[in-house]
Parts: sequence; structure tokens; C-alpha cells
Amino acid sequence: MDSLITAAARALGAGDPLGALKRVALREDAPALALRGIAMAQLGDLERAKALLKAAGKAFHAREAIARARCVVAEAEIALVSRDLSWQPKALEAARRVLEAQGDGANAAHAANLAARRLLLIGQVDEAERLLRQLDLRQLPPASVAVHQLVTAGIAVRRVQSGPARLAFERSLAAARQAGIPSLLAEIEADARVLDEPAARLIGGGADRPLNLAGVEKVLGSDALVVDATRNVVRQSGSIVVLATRPVLFALLRTLAAAWPGDVSRAQLIAEAFRGKQADESHRARLRVEMGRLRSELSGLAEINATMAGFALAPVEASQVALLAPPMEDPHAGVLALLADGEAWASSALAIALGSSPRTVQRALEQLAAAGKVQSFGRGRALRWITPPMPGFPTALLLPGPLPGG
Repeated sequence: MDSLITAAARALGAGDPLGALKRVALREDAPALALRGIAMAQLGDLERAKALLKAAGKAFHAREAIARARCVVAEAEIALVSRDLSWQPKALEAARRVLEAQGDGANAAHAANLAARRLLLIGQVDEAERLLRQLDLRQLPPASVAVHQLVTAGIAVRRVQSGPARLAFERSLAAARQAGIPSLLAEIEADARVLDEPAARLIGGGADRPLNLAGVEKVLGSDALVVDATRNVVRQSGSIVVLATRPVLFALLRTLAAAWPGDVSRAQLIAEAFRGKQADESHRARLRVEMGRLRSELSGLAEINATMAGFALAPVEASQVALLAPPMEDPHAGVLALLADGEAWASSALAIALGSSPRTVQRALEQLAAAGKVQSFGRGRALRWITPPMPGFPTALLLPGPLPGG
């Protein structure tokens, strides 16, 4: 490796892309193309960066396995930053194995961190954690430690564990300061703000107040009967009933929980659960059927008692009922939560992250655009969707995620 390439690589490692470009801007050999691609990525020109890295990957000889693997890792990082989740994780895993086998531990760890971040983004939290456990932090450079701890914090946030999340963010910040990379430090500081943002609302007794992650954790850890409208489940002392696929039953339960310890009229229950239709005898008959199904689902946790006006929720053992609601009520809250990270997303990436069909996500984006909540730019495969950060709205770190305690 010549001296200019070495100097440019050191500049990139220190977070100085302009310094790197000064040394290799006019060169077209494979190492220079690769370094120029990484530098352009750090400067934000992702399309140019992708083209340079692809050219570099082709220019390296087949025997230069490490160099080609590094190009694959860099392309994967650009895809992640671009929220292009359609790239093949198998290619990244193959590159990681090559780097590990060839003794490039730092870049192998970087590849693992990237794979873990992608898994976290699409809600595969357990798999992301399994990948991180394979890394020995003592062998990693400070920048890789910072990213490792950032992903660890994200996992803790998804699991609503505020203490471990805060500790991981602190460790990530310390490592980023040691690495001396301003952009990484800024990213970690921005992500750490999720700990103080509203993560849910606590509704009951006529009150409706926001809760941060620690507040949500406290409610989930209490002995109350928790009706969790952020995940459509009900839980109490380790028992969980999932009603995510029973929207009518959960709508009835949520209405009853909001009114607890009071009762709710049949007309209101019909209006809330059956989309505002006026109550007639057929609706009353259906309400009785659905209440029977809800009683069956809640067996051992709560009873549904008939009253003169309608129905009332009665916990079996818990002395309190807590209703957790999303911080923002919107039928497309999942899309908005992902876009709230400030990045430009492809609709296909949103579909992957949400586990929805591309057509469903496209309809949601069109409705949100008509309401002025999102904007698009670009055309065809380059079309991206953005929204300004929304104060008081959780980041994508909270969506989707595992069921805490489940």
C-alpha cells in the first residue's frame, strides 16, 4: 500500500473525509476508488459513494479478498443509512467471515454491528443480541465499541429496560469520545434522547399524561392489570394475553379500561368497537357475543360484569387498572414512527421494517401525504419518504419490538 493510500485510510478512520479526498481524489485505482467511496458516504453523497464502491469491488483482483470484503461492508453500511433494507444480508455475512478469517477483526466487528443494526431495525431483537454476543469488546477499536453499545441500547429500549439502555448509551458516548468521531457522537446523543421522550400515555381516572421509557417500565412492572394499547395486549404479574389479532375485542377492552372503575354504556361500546355504527338489536346481540369472547380471553385476569347501563371491567387480583396508549393516535403510527428518525426511507424498506405488504405501506404513505404528514422526493426506485422530526413522538427504536416480559 502506498503512502497516500495509507494516509487517506487513516484520515477516514479519524472521521476526516475531506482529508482523505485530498490524497486520492484524482486516482482511479481500486484502493483509491474504495477510499473515495467511503469518503463520499461520510460526506452524505450516498449515490456517488455506492457507485465508487461498486467500481472498487470490481477493480480489486479476485485474490484481494479482504479488500473486496471491505467494499461489501461499506456498501452494506450505505444501504443501511439509506434505509434500503432490500440488500442481501448474506453478502454481508460472507464478507464478515472473510474479514474474520483474514485477521481483520475491526472490520469484521463493523460488519457484525451493521448486521445487528439491520436486525434491530426490522424488529429481530433476539437475533441482533445473539450477533452482538459473539463480539469481544476488548478486541474492538473505540468506534466499533461505540456502535456495539448503541445497538445494545436500542435492544434495551425495545425491551423497555430503561436502566440498561441508559448505561449502554453512556458507554457508547464514552467510546465515541475516545474515537474522536464527531458524527458518531452526534448520532449517539440524538438516539439517547429517546429515554426522555414520551413513549406512551397513561390514561385513567379522567387523566391522560405522557410517560417516558422509565415511566412505561414502572407501569409494566407494577401489579396493576395493564391494558397495553401500544401492542394490543393485556398483562398482569407475568401473565400476558395477546389481542393484536382481535381488534374488536381489544377495542372493547380499551374502552372498559379507560372508564375503570366505572362502567360503559352499551351504546358507547358499540360505537367504539363497531366503528361508530348506531346501536340496533343486531349490534346488541353481537356485543353480547363479543363480550363472551372477551371474558374467555381474560379468564383468570379480569371479569366483565354487566351493569344497569352496560358493562364494567373487574380485575381478579389486581387492585388497579392501567391503560397505556400510544403517544400519538394515528392509524399509520408505525410508518410515522419509523420516519421520525429523520432518514429518507424507501417504501419497500418501510414494508420490511413493519412486516407489512408493500401495497399496504404505499396506501398508508399516500394517505399521510394527502394529510401533509409526509413528503416524497425522487422517482422510481429512488423515491424516498421523509417527515420532519416530531417532538414528543417516539423514534423507531420503539417499533416494532418484542413483548416486554413475553
